[in-house]
Amino acid sequence: MYGELFSGVGLDPADAIDAVFDEQHRDPVVLRNVTFYSVCEHHLLPFFGRAHLAYIPSGRVAGISKLARSLEVAARRPQVQERLTSQWADAVFTVLNPAGLVARVEGEHLCMSMRGVRKPGSEMTTVAVRGSFEGVPFDSAGLLALLRE
Repeated sequence: MYGELFSGVGLDPADAIDAVFDEQHRDPVVLRNVTFYSVCEHHLLPFFGRAHLAYIPSGRVAGISKLARSLEVAARRPQVQERLTSQWADAVFTVLNPAGLVARVEGEHLCMSMRGVRKPGSEMTTVAVRGSFEGVPFDSAGLLALLRE
């Protein structure tokens, strides 16, 4: 069981994005509601939720399942949500080199829901922004708005 839960240890989330296509598409690409499960590295209790990604391609796009697989690699290790969000954004940004990218991760943490303060249903949101957004039709706020629809 632990081998499966921690199968992302030692792997690079960028390596999971192995289906990349040259494409001159310049409009936003949005992937929403990708479920994830991870384990809090401080309490060894699960946290889980949904992740969303929007990027503006600059000549390259990825297979959609590869974007989800990259998130899975980053989540399958003892983790904190802030780092999970950054690692996913960094992996996609490194491989695709988009003009701009926004990743948003929403998670419920059992270390907060079932122990300590005991506030089930509480959700934490983390956001990572990458790129310059110069000369593209959307800025980071515009991409983030697409992730909330």
